[in-house]
Amino acid sequence: MAKPVHSMIRVLDEARSLDFYQRAFGLEIADRIAFPDFALIYLRHPSSPFELELTVNFDRTEPYAPGDGYGHLAVVVDDVAGEHARFAQEKLTAGPLRELNHDGKLLARFFFATDPDGYKIEVIQKGGRFA
Repeated sequence: MAKPVHSMIRVLDEARSLDFYQRAFGLEIADRIAFPDFALIYLRHPSSPFELELTVNFDRTEPYAPGDGYGHLAVVVDDVAGEHARFAQEKLTAGPLRELNHDGKLLARFFFATDPDGYKIEVIQKGGRFA
């Protein structure tokens, strides 16, 4: 059986990305592996073994375009409204709070954050399917 271990995105500015993911989601560096032309930085939250791998290509000067195939990463939080307010206070990019209903029942309360490279991260209220 396969076990998911990480998802990777390419970022332009390592310091800016590390600051965003630490302040926004409490992700910390689990490992940083430097090569002559690039670095792989693995970020992890203490509550989960799943990692976000940031790839930094040292010769890159232009921002990456996320493209039309990328969807989003998702995280769950205990208080989505509180997190939304915290993002505003921290001046972290966050869209409006939304609700998704299905068959007359609330499926999810969420908002989308955007990292410095334009990647979307869905922040979902913990509960139900997203426990």
